[in-house]
Amino acid sequence: MTEDNPDYIELPIDGILDLHTFDPKDVKQLIADYIDACLAKGIVHLRIIHGKGQGVLRTIVHSILDKHPAVLRYRLDSQSSSYWGATLVDLKKD
Repeated sequence: MTEDNPDYIELPIDGILDLHTFDPKDVKQLIADYIDACLAKGIVHLRIIHGKGQGVLRTIVHSILDKHPAVLRYRLDSQSSSYWGATLVDLKKD
């Protein structure tokens, strides 16, 4: 996406990515770009909100994280009221 694109959405880079408003087909690139942007800002702890639902989006997110070279580990967010609805991610520090 570019700023010239009418579908362009600028996300705050704060370590929290809510996927509820995105099309699942865009998630793979979105997560990779968001991880890169967080690393550029020195953010190494992320929270990706995928919702509970039937777990399809969670499965997609975890599959992407499994393959991303900057991901140290991830786990479901069991500390919040959105347990199973979010994944906490630790990135490798440079």
